Amino acid sequence: MSLIREIVDIVKENKTVDVRKNVQRLTSEIRKFQDKVRGFVTNKYEDFLTDLDCYENYQGDCETLFAETNELLKSVEEEVQMKMASEELQKCHEEFQEIAQGLRVTHKILKIDELFGAIEMAKCADEHLTVMNLICELRSLIQDPTDGIFKQFGCYENIKIRYHLENESMLHNLKLKFESLVQMKEKTFQNMKCVTVKITKEEEELREIITALISAKYNSRKMCEFLMENVFRPVIMKPVSVEVDMEKDPQFVCLQLSFSTKECDDEDLRPNYKTIFQHIRSAFTCLSHMNIAISDTECIFKILREYMKETFTKLIISECLDNSIPENMIEMNESTLVADITEFNTFLVEVLFFTEEDREFLDYAEKIELLFRNRFFRNILDNAVDIMRKDLHDMVPVAEKLSGATGGEAATSAIFPNCMVSKSTVELIYLMERVLKEIEGSEAKVAQGLLSTISIILDRYLTEMPTYHAKLLLNIPQQTALFHNNCMYLAYWITKNHSKGIETVLVMVKSLQHLGSEQFLSQIKNQRSQLMEILRGFDLSDCVSDLGLEPPKVVRQCLRQLDLLKNVWQTILPDVVYNKTMGNLLNEFCNELIRRILLVEDLPSAVSNGLVDVCTTILERAPGIFQDPLEINVAVKSWTKLQQLKMILGASLAEITDQWASGKGPLTLSFKAEEVKHLIRALFQNTNRRAIALNSIV
Repeated sequence: MSLIREIVDIVKENKTVDVRKNVQRLTSEIRKFQDKVRGFVTNKYEDFLTDLDCYENYQGDCETLFAETNELLKSVEEEVQMKMASEELQKCHEEFQEIAQGLRVTHKILKIDELFGAIEMAKCADEHLTVMNLICELRSLIQDPTDGIFKQFGCYENIKIRYHLENESMLHNLKLKFESLVQMKEKTFQNMKCVTVKITKEEEELREIITALISAKYNSRKMCEFLMENVFRPVIMKPVSVEVDMEKDPQFVCLQLSFSTKECDDEDLRPNYKTIFQHIRSAFTCLSHMNIAISDTECIFKILREYMKETFTKLIISECLDNSIPENMIEMNESTLVADITEFNTFLVEVLFFTEEDREFLDYAEKIELLFRNRFFRNILDNAVDIMRKDLHDMVPVAEKLSGATGGEAATSAIFPNCMVSKSTVELIYLMERVLKEIEGSEAKVAQGLLSTISIILDRYLTEMPTYHAKLLLNIPQQTALFHNNCMYLAYWITKNHSKGIETVLVMVKSLQHLGSEQFLSQIKNQRSQLMEILRGFDLSDCVSDLGLEPPKVVRQCLRQLDLLKNVWQTILPDVVYNKTMGNLLNEFCNELIRRILLVEDLPSAVSNGLVDVCTTILERAPGIFQDPLEINVAVKSWTKLQQLKMILGASLAEITDQWASGKGPLTLSFKAEEVKHLIRALFQNTNRRAIALNSIV
């Protein structure tokens, strides 16, 4: 056994000696080779000198050394792994590992130089895709994160700079080549813009360029923005002329657009959605010639989708589809909008601009009916509010019965008095009648919505009218009278149509009647206040020798005020309402006048004669306030009292006592005994005859 062990040890020792010799030999060769390569690299990448040597002179030697080194390194590692490996051999292994690492860097540098040379050759041959692939390989060598030694070499920064220059040059050349194959131009005139997109028919050449650009991570934002802002946005938002020519130019397909650059708010000029869809189809048909498939999952339209889809979709919905919702039931029944949207979405999926998961348009199509109902109801309400805000003084007469009532309906309807109403009220009623007509034949949801819309209109009337017309209703009597009639007319219309399902009919009728009455009563109160304010000037306390000018003037001013009201109210208000209103105002005026006369303690004959003239003026002019002068006897409760006051002011004691007739005469109809006695004391001096007369007034 000892002999065999000695023989094994001798063999191992001899093998170790051979390994060390081979390491020393190969190390020497590597160092000599590295010195030559170092000079080559220094001249080329640091000093930028022309070197007669070239890559081929070193590559063969490097590959041979590289192979020998790897094989020898493997043998050394096997020796080192043996338990009995000597310290000397371990040191030899470590030194050789450093030499091998240096050779790997040298091999990388030569490989980089080889790639630079290959890039130049590919550029000369216009092999753009090859250039891109070589640069990608070059990038992986230069940017290797595991190689820290290479980055310490003096040539590293210059090699990296050259790589960046080659990369930028590649991108620039690819961009120029792409722009020669896909030409996008815009030309602006004074008020017009023309846009041209030309795409080459050389599909293979375009495929190579696009594939290279995509692989090189080319930023296509500029192209996408051009298409969005100069093609799709104008097509969606403006009247546009679109032409696609596939045949005229043998080298290119051409898309041309022209449109006005002026801002235009005219809704009539907004393109129809069908036109917009057709223009978009034309644009995509032309652009599809550059829709190169880079892989099974990558194509140009997918890139366009990433940049444009969100803006494109929002524009179509907000600027096209939202404006295409039908305006009325007839249009809705005839509309093909839902089918057209679905078909358009299918087209976008087929051209690969949309995916099957993109459902924005399909979801919108599913909501068309709901959107129509909401818009339809909103448009009705908007139209109603616009009508409510029209001037009230533009008026028309209304007949006894609501226009349109015929046959049995007319026979059973309540009579509405002849008067004037605002044209806007007639328009509002016509609008609501159209809504009721739309209900006929509508499905339950629509019918219920339309009925609710009428209730909303009437409810809005209650708040909109007194607010929007507040100033005019306060200051202009004509407006208030018309508003009163309008409210009553609307209430009458609701009552006539209560059987058609209008909600809260009774409540709405009462609310309208209350609103009209409230506004009109407020105006009456205002007119009464004005009359009372004028009558403050009817002061008899200083009248000693004669009545003076002021009291008659005040009375004439009040009568003028009443005449003005007559002029604006008589032809507007129903006769019953007019007579009652003017009768009340005239009654208030007469009562206040009588009250002021009855307060006077002393009425000299000159003053009483003046008061007789004042009463005569009133008695002559006031009946003219009514269409039938005799109406004043019914409408003005104090009219008889004023007539009798005039008689008392100009009568003798005997005439007064005769009219009283011991409490049975005509004076007792209007006057109390104390009032007659007060007038006798004010008109006549204190004599026995006056005393007898006073005693007879009981």
